[in-house]
Amino acid sequence: MKKTQTADAQTRAVIYCRISQDRTGAGLGVDRQREDCEALAERNGWQVVETYVDNDVSAFSGKLRKDYRRMLADLDEGRATVVIVWHTDRLTRSIVELEEYIELSDRRGIATHTVQAGTIDLATPSGRMTARILGAVARQESEHKGHRVARARQQKAMAGEWSGGIRPFGWGVPTGELRKKVDRKTGDEVEVPELDMSRAVPEEAEALRYWTDEILRGGSIRSLVQWSADKGLTTARGNAITHTDLRDMLMRPRNAGIAVYRGEEVGTGQWEQIVDETRFRAVCAVLKDPSRTTTPGAAPKWLGSLLYRCGRGDCPEFVYVTQSGGRRYPSYRCQTGHGGGRRAETTDQHVEDTIVERLERPDAHDLLEHAPEGIDVSALQIEGEQIRQRMRDLGGLFGAGQLELVPFTEGMDTARAQLAGVTQQLARAAKVDPLVSLVGAADVRAAWKALSLDRKRAVLRSLVDVTLKTPRPGRMPDGGYFDYDAIVFGWKRGNS
Repeated sequence: MKKTQTADAQTRAVIYCRISQDRTGAGLGVDRQREDCEALAERNGWQVVETYVDNDVSAFSGKLRKDYRRMLADLDEGRATVVIVWHTDRLTRSIVELEEYIELSDRRGIATHTVQAGTIDLATPSGRMTARILGAVARQESEHKGHRVARARQQKAMAGEWSGGIRPFGWGVPTGELRKKVDRKTGDEVEVPELDMSRAVPEEAEALRYWTDEILRGGSIRSLVQWSADKGLTTARGNAITHTDLRDMLMRPRNAGIAVYRGEEVGTGQWEQIVDETRFRAVCAVLKDPSRTTTPGAAPKWLGSLLYRCGRGDCPEFVYVTQSGGRRYPSYRCQTGHGGGRRAETTDQHVEDTIVERLERPDAHDLLEHAPEGIDVSALQIEGEQIRQRMRDLGGLFGAGQLELVPFTEGMDTARAQLAGVTQQLARAAKVDPLVSLVGAADVRAAWKALSLDRKRAVLRSLVDVTLKTPRPGRMPDGGYFDYDAIVFGWKRGNS
């Protein structure tokens, strides 16, 4: 049997500190552990050769603890013969990790001393039993704490309360009161405004409503990201709003006053509703639609890029703009690369003039899409909530072992399909015709010019197919060389 390491002036020791949740980021809990461990080493006359720290890392979560792994490697190389920790649960709460530590301690003759629980002699059967019992108790405490925290969050979500975390974009109005907080960078205690998470921030709420309406009118996430940058809007953390950020913000149920727990809608939240549920559901349907038209690569700079068709012979491909005619003369050319090109600027101007002229006619109102008939939004919302409740009930029965996997899966698949149909109907009811802001405008041309390129492209997609046929050679009847008659318009609505 190996002897337990005894106190000696030459004894080399290492300190291990860990805190599983550092809410302030200041590392104060780790500092207190280190001070107590250093005091224990000084009382015993040990030389501390290294201190290992894992801050804000749980031993129960399974996440990699880099300094813990580094300490084990150093101990295996004979760096020290004593390990000092504040308590055994700081060392590990995993049975697998504990057995690894016991094996290493036995193999290298390492003694473990704690500030709170005394000496753990892992060289003896009774010491190993004590360590295993303490490890089992620590794991039970972690599991119990996790269950308690999860239950508290579930109760808050079910009651529609804010459960904490990063301030969601759109909410958090200062109450006029201050609260103390430790600055993560400096470690200093500072006072910050207390926020009322039930009240909407006017500027951010207006942005959410604008984004929602633009998507329903045919706008793109990319154009809204640029709009946000131009307005100086940032995320709740103060970072620039990215494509992913904006899409996530638009699809957040909180916008419509819907409370969520673990990704499932659980009721109505106790906060201001920024977007009505119909428009929220419609935006989600639009953004999730696999057939949604998106432009890969860089943002389009021309009206007809990948929207105009080639039309040379029987070619069905779309055209895009190249600089093959020199930077002064960007041209539309077919994706297949066969010959010929049409001046992009002249082509777009002719298409825009033709669209504006069509929208200026007295019968332009005939071009507007009629509101979907027979769609009862209120009934659809009720039906959707009933389906979601059925899905929650199925999940509860399956989790309690009262429902087998096959009927659970079949029931969930049916419910999802039904919910998708309801969402599509709500999207139809909430979508805005891209032509609405143009038809009936006092000055159609001015209204057209005021649209962003994305909105113009949405009008083009909705109203007309443009095909670039092979132009006639030579001078045209108007004296120029551009063959306007080779640009063919196939109107999708009304009469030409």
